[in-house]
Amino acid sequence: MSSNKKYWKSVEELNENSSIVEALKQNEFAQEIPMDEFLGDKNSLDASSTTRRDFLKYVGFSTAAATLAACEGPVVKSIPYVVAPDRITVGKAEYYASTMADGFDFASVLVKTREGRPIKIENNKMASALGGNNARVHASVLSMYDTKRLQGPKIDGKDVSWEELDENLGSKLKSLGGKSIVLLTQTFASPSTSKLIAEFSGAYPNVKHVTYDTVSESATLDAFQSKYGTRALPDYDFSKAEVIVSFGADFLGDWQGGGFGPSYSKSRVPQNGKMSRHIQFEANMTLSGANADKRVLMTPSEQKKAVLAMQNLVAGGSSNTGLSPELDKAVKAAATQLRNAGSKGVFITGVQDANAQLVAFSINESLGSVVMDTQYPKMTRQGDAKAVQQLVRDMNAGSVGAILVMGVNPVYSMPNVAEFKSGLEKVDVRVSFNMKEDETGLLCNYLAPTPHYLESWGDVEIKKGQICLTQPTIRPLFSTRQFQDSLLTWTGNTQTYYDYLKSNWSNSFTSWNQALHDGIVSGSINTEAADEYTAEMSSHSEHGAITMASALAALAQEDNTGSGFDLTLYTSTGLGDGQQANNPWLQEFPDPITRTSWDNFLTMSKTDADKLGVENEITSKGELNGSYVTITLDGVKLENVPVYIQPGQAPGSVGLALGYGKTAAVQDEMKVGVNAYSLYKDFSATQKVEITKTSGWHEFACVQMQNTMAGRADDIIRETTLEIFNTKDVHAWNPVGEVDYNHSEIEVRDKNADIWESFDDTVGPHFNLSIDLNACTGCGACVIACHVENNVPVVGKQEVRNFRDMHWLRIDRYYSSEDTFVEETKTLEELPAFDSYAVVEVQSYDNPEVAFQPVMCQHCNHAPCETVCPVAAIGHGRQGQNQMTYNRCVGTRYCANNCPYKVRRFNWFLYSENDEFDYNMNNDLGRMVLNPDVTVRSRGVMEKCSFCIQMTQKTILDAKREGRTVKDGEFTTACSDACDNGAIKFGDVNMPDSEIVELKNDKRKYYLLEDIGVKPNVFYHVKVKNTAEA
Repeated sequence: MSSNKKYWKSVEELNENSSIVEALKQNEFAQEIPMDEFLGDKNSLDASSTTRRDFLKYVGFSTAAATLAACEGPVVKSIPYVVAPDRITVGKAEYYASTMADGFDFASVLVKTREGRPIKIENNKMASALGGNNARVHASVLSMYDTKRLQGPKIDGKDVSWEELDENLGSKLKSLGGKSIVLLTQTFASPSTSKLIAEFSGAYPNVKHVTYDTVSESATLDAFQSKYGTRALPDYDFSKAEVIVSFGADFLGDWQGGGFGPSYSKSRVPQNGKMSRHIQFEANMTLSGANADKRVLMTPSEQKKAVLAMQNLVAGGSSNTGLSPELDKAVKAAATQLRNAGSKGVFITGVQDANAQLVAFSINESLGSVVMDTQYPKMTRQGDAKAVQQLVRDMNAGSVGAILVMGVNPVYSMPNVAEFKSGLEKVDVRVSFNMKEDETGLLCNYLAPTPHYLESWGDVEIKKGQICLTQPTIRPLFSTRQFQDSLLTWTGNTQTYYDYLKSNWSNSFTSWNQALHDGIVSGSINTEAADEYTAEMSSHSEHGAITMASALAALAQEDNTGSGFDLTLYTSTGLGDGQQANNPWLQEFPDPITRTSWDNFLTMSKTDADKLGVENEITSKGELNGSYVTITLDGVKLENVPVYIQPGQAPGSVGLALGYGKTAAVQDEMKVGVNAYSLYKDFSATQKVEITKTSGWHEFACVQMQNTMAGRADDIIRETTLEIFNTKDVHAWNPVGEVDYNHSEIEVRDKNADIWESFDDTVGPHFNLSIDLNACTGCGACVIACHVENNVPVVGKQEVRNFRDMHWLRIDRYYSSEDTFVEETKTLEELPAFDSYAVVEVQSYDNPEVAFQPVMCQHCNHAPCETVCPVAAIGHGRQGQNQMTYNRCVGTRYCANNCPYKVRRFNWFLYSENDEFDYNMNNDLGRMVLNPDVTVRSRGVMEKCSFCIQMTQKTILDAKREGRTVKDGEFTTACSDACDNGAIKFGDVNMPDSEIVELKNDKRKYYLLEDIGVKPNVFYHVKVKNTAEA
């Protein structure tokens, strides 16, 4: 029986009429939380009376619990966590479809939220037609929790309210004395934003809209506009291709917006004995070149001439190419294969010249190529390089009264930054709409911070006729306002941008709510005003029409002579144009080709390095160092640029990544690399430069020092040609190792070859993971997704240099000194008995074959790590997972020593809440991205890939709760979800007729280092190359 005793905390409570007691009952907290204080600057935060406990109460009250009921409109107030909203179930993830559109990367995504906070970006499979999502897209969730973001509007460096900014700025915009108002913006690809800018132009006199792409595709846009009448980029579906010929176009990188990986991979997996043939002509070693069947070295100076030659050859014209004998032969062979492929062939080029691009379009038209799509082009680049250059002249002439900068950082990324700065000083009203006080923001007198895309509304037309919607997944963390909301306010429109967006919706087939749910819909937005505005802008375009005759004549007269090196500027897989330079996940992301992180560098051939006396050395500790050089272009000097000697770099050419060297709104740890935009003269990615060696050594953070496989290709990377694959027995190109048993040879897969007592893997699920080396392009999206899902820490440049990186999944890159890995192995096997072993490690610097191989814990059924752990911290689960018990681990590292795959990572330090590792895990905001389903490991603990056990268990429990069996395709891991190339597949091999069973029975299947008998649950598919010449 319950007690009727009365308990009290103070004598005052015995007084039933006490006003003090009543007041305390009505207040959850006895002392009000001073939110305004601790949302201020750091000094106010330090001096605040707010305790850490109170701060966490606030986080629970506002940011962590304020989610948006997306299908019903935006939430307009925070929801106290103690009164949980109906839509939020503690411990259950919610998913929202949204769209990333930062002006460089455009992607339709699914946003995973937990308790109202976004923690992971996944692929929206309903939008697969738009292309693939790269590593930067998956890492973008962390950029929302960036501590360098502006927390409110400012005027002349002083914090103000939005009302004050609107009043002050509104009056200034109306009193410019006839000077123009210029909107300098990123590419929005947003019909509603275009309409809104048109309305803003009607509300104010003399408004100009200049679209500025940090990395310009203006030449291609000009050519496409001349030929097809629309300022857009052609789309390419490489899954339809039989022959792909590329002149300097890294289409597996960021060429024309990227995203071509999934369709390319489809054509690269052998089906019915067929696969596409890919020929790449290039100077830098790129992802596209690394994946090509045939790679030919060709400097940028030679590429323009080769485009003209290709046009003549495909058209059946003159056979005189004007190229060197080697290139002449290669170009003619490629042209023959293109002609033979007909409509299944495609020709693309990365040459930054409108004439060359027009010729490429015409070649594809003459082939009748079904790969190139001009009817539904990509709208993700709209920049006009000539208009940007004219703007700089107008600013310096004093004719610009106000400049509104949105989504771009010209003071960082302009090649002629001195001219831009001097012009900016002559503009009275300078407004920055960026998320941070970046290099441009520091020179602006008005700062109107915008929210992250995960806090915003919007529409995006990535591909013509395909409308993607952006919806917020969390209430804005700071006092920010969308650029579009500001334009609405300044045009006197009382609507919010959400209402404005919804009022433009005119799709009769799909409801607004359904479109929000799917994230993408075929249709259009009601934007008559925008269409008129765009047409008017196009009619005033300075670009003259380019004809085929004028393009051919211009290319024929092209003077490619000149002294110096051919410099190719490119964007790295990790940082892109540099917008996310303060994202530690991307800084620590290893470059797929060089395997370095935390740096950009000048890639140079061994031949040129020897001439200049430039070296790379490996220290006694295994660390990589490199010489410094100074690059000079028309008087502009870029000093102390480290050199990486790159196998496969065309002699006479060098490469340098853009996006590094930022100095404003980034942490000191992220101020790495050199700013190469100063060499981006006239927005051209290729330049003629002078290079001189300087003193000093640069310390690289490189995670893979071995370049060759020492002849062990059969054990690591298995490769064959399409001809052998089709004509020879499987044992000829994919042999299974044999051991001696009872005086005869048996396969290592035979049960008699097994000296272990096997686990029973027939009850319940048994997980396997398949990796297809043909489909893997080395893009690294899986690496970032693994980081995000599993709370993998960032350790910084010095620790990576010490080989203490924490990546659970790595993508090894190997070079072959022979034409194929098989030939290299044969050469090394036939070495004379007394030949020097040094021959084994000799690598080809000229033009090596490249292979990528994702490697994670192989979850061996006979795991050697399990038997050596003295504290039983490692066990083998019935479902095939090799499991870590973190709180048992005492850090002996016996397991790491005994692992043949070297996939275990040791926490040398405490990487969270440690000022020595001041990354996202060291601040309250950054820790909001952590996945609550996965523990954060402490110092002295070993960790590794877990096959995302939290995801597999959730799938099992969901099916159990719903009273059904798990369906094929429901079991996934972070890496398999992120891989839209289809290279990584995960599933239950005890599920009959499932995809993973089909893959396991495929004749291309093999196991990594199978002969050692550890019986992995990860298997690979032999890499097949189409080496058939014309």
